[in-house]
Amino acid sequence: MSQLAGETLFDAHCHLERATYGDGVGEVIQRARASGVRWLATIGSDKGLEAAQEAIALADTDDHIVATVGVHPHWASLVDDVMWVELCALAAHPKVVAIGETGLDYHYDTSPRELQQAVLRRHIALAHDLEKPLVIHVREAYPDLLRILAEEDAGTLDAVVIHCFTGTRAEAEQCLERGYTLSISGIVTFKRAGEIPEVARTVPLDRLLIETDAPFLAPIPYRGKQNEPAFLAHTAAFIAELRGMPLSDLARATRETTCRVYGLT
Repeated sequence: MSQLAGETLFDAHCHLERATYGDGVGEVIQRARASGVRWLATIGSDKGLEAAQEAIALADTDDHIVATVGVHPHWASLVDDVMWVELCALAAHPKVVAIGETGLDYHYDTSPRELQQAVLRRHIALAHDLEKPLVIHVREAYPDLLRILAEEDAGTLDAVVIHCFTGTRAEAEQCLERGYTLSISGIVTFKRAGEIPEVARTVPLDRLLIETDAPFLAPIPYRGKQNEPAFLAHTAAFIAELRGMPLSDLARATRETTCRVYGLT
């Protein structure tokens, strides 16, 4: 990674869970560092609280790993008051830099839409209470998402991150107009990436994050394989080429933006 010219990358969104990597999580982190990915945000959001607990435990072991906690919209129907109280306690941990991922997914509808919306509102309220950023998952649900974010005054949060942005240019513009930040994954490298490359090319650098969403969505040339943070270098290089800028400059800009969004120094 000589093109990084001494700069390092920040994987803004990855899932470093033992359920995926087993006892190899440490090796995954080592490969990331060898590829120039120094900072990692591990996402503690799944159908229960184990992922959140595990994310915090991992973040506690490394000064350059931070965590988020939440319940993925797929599993909104599992949220009850007992789980929510426990989640709120986890969210207050100092290594938890954001709430989520939460949001709406109307593609799979694993949980009823009205429950997804209700749980999203609870996450937004928690982000307000703790004064932490919000990490959003959205699929085929932008009208409802933008409406709820506006109704819950999410624009006054420190940041709202639309993770793994896969929308249109028009949807990107709507998000940017509201002050939100877009995070681009390895999907941008796919042949059928839609309008994502154009969004990645034009979004202001102070509103752009890059992520792997590992273990999902490995970029070309690893598409079809299990993703990991080390592969972020390929996504970063692809976006740098789209924007006509040195990879080292993109690395520095996206790292600085991610640190600002997550409240890091």
